[in-house]
Amino acid sequence: MPATATSIADEIETAISCSSPQRARVTVKRVTDLLLSSANPLNEDQIELFGSVLERLIKTLELRAIADVSFRIALAEMSAQLAPLSVAPKSVVCRLAANDDITIAGPVLSESPRLADDDLAELARTKSEPHLLAISGRWWLKEVVTDALLARRYPSVSRRLVQNPGARISPIGFATIVSQAVSDPELAVETGIRSDLPSDLRDRLMHHATEVVRSRLLSRAPPHLFEEIRRAVIAASKGISREMSKARDFEGAIAAVDLLKANGKLDEAALLSFATERKYEETVVALAELSGSSVDIVRPLMQSAREDGLLVACKVASLSWETAARVLECRYVFGSMSPPELTKAKQRFTRLDRKEAARLLNLWSVRWGTNK
Repeated sequence: MPATATSIADEIETAISCSSPQRARVTVKRVTDLLLSSANPLNEDQIELFGSVLERLIKTLELRAIADVSFRIALAEMSAQLAPLSVAPKSVVCRLAANDDITIAGPVLSESPRLADDDLAELARTKSEPHLLAISGRWWLKEVVTDALLARRYPSVSRRLVQNPGARISPIGFATIVSQAVSDPELAVETGIRSDLPSDLRDRLMHHATEVVRSRLLSRAPPHLFEEIRRAVIAASKGISREMSKARDFEGAIAAVDLLKANGKLDEAALLSFATERKYEETVVALAELSGSSVDIVRPLMQSAREDGLLVACKVASLSWETAARVLECRYVFGSMSPPELTKAKQRFTRLDRKEAARLLNLWSVRWGTNK
């Protein structure tokens, strides 16, 4: 080993025995300068020799960092100094990356070229959400890593990955993201404009998306994807229209609900069960019974793209918001309302007076000639 390297190795040993974080910072800076020095190139064995000595320094700093924040700062600075180096000791980088403190692990997780795909995948399987977010921001990620990241199902990680053009995502990974995007409009938009999103998953995403999300996707679609996204939006819209207006047979549902009513078991819990299982016909019939209305009144309310009328029937039936929300979402075999839409609907439902709702429902029954 060159004389300079030997002297710095001695300096590291001194830093280990010293209780000063400032001394540790200076020593690590000297090490990084040496590793970067083209005049004194080091081979892999020499780099790992530095690594073994640096690991001893890190262990010392980790122990002292428990009680003294200045040592944690020293470790974080060490991580930041070593992160961009292609010649940083791998063992040191891996140890820093596994630290539970994200301020220490973050720099190397985000940038270090010394972390292999297998290293990153293992960290993705075991570390915290902030660690996964740091990995997700790396400029290039292979599918083996993104699969491991997405398997943890953190929405924040999914959002960062779809916004990262250097992250390669497998069909399995995209399927996970699309399932999360049902309740996350921002994620749905960012996912929908990815050029590598498989066509079948783009169609599924559109089926689950709200009209607001579809409009935003069209407005943000890059030129080379515009026609494909427009086609998927049109197909999804037609599918929902067909689903809401298709012919339905209510005879079996009426018989099932009548039986529950005869046995004294037709109540909110029964309606919630129907709506949760997306049993459309049973939901319509049960809501009609509980609201003192009829299938001819409730069915058009279920077919409407607006939820105001359906909220009236739910209020008359004295349903809780949880059940009312399930009834709203039962309008579609696939898809659901976005969280903002549900929040607005809940506010309207809460403000709605039951007596006024009953008056409206009775008026509709008289107007449509179906008053029970």
